[in-house]
Amino acid sequence: MFRSTIISTVLATTYFGTAAAFIGDATLFRPAIGACGAVSVDSDSVVALSPSQYANGTHCLQHILVHANGRTVDAIVVDLCPDCGSGSIALSPSAFFKLAPIDTGTGIIHVTWEFE
Repeated sequence: MFRSTIISTVLATTYFGTAAAFIGDATLFRPAIGACGAVSVDSDSVVALSPSQYANGTHCLQHILVHANGRTVDAIVVDLCPDCGSGSIALSPSAFFKLAPIDTGTGIIHVTWEFE
C-alpha cells in the first residue's frame, strides 16, 4: 500500500526546472459563481482545481498554464472541482476548446499543467 502511494505521487507530479507540473485529465465545466467568489462565464479562460491543488482557496485567482495536444492555454483558478482527482482539473469551454478544438465526444483530455 505504501509503495503504490509513493508511485502514484511520483506519477502525478513531475518537475521541470523549479516548477511542479501536474499530470491528469481535464473535463469541461460551465462556470458561474465559483468557490473563489468570482463570477465567470463560458468565454472566460478559467479553471477549477481538485481539492488537493485548490488547498482551501490558497490558489484562488492564480494563473496556471495548461498543455495538451501541442497547445497551451493560460487559465485563472476560480473554482473547486470536488470530483477531480489530484492533478485533474475542470476547464471552462473557452479554455477546453483551445486545447481540444475538435470534440471527441468524451469531454475529457489528458493534460499537464503548472502554476505560473
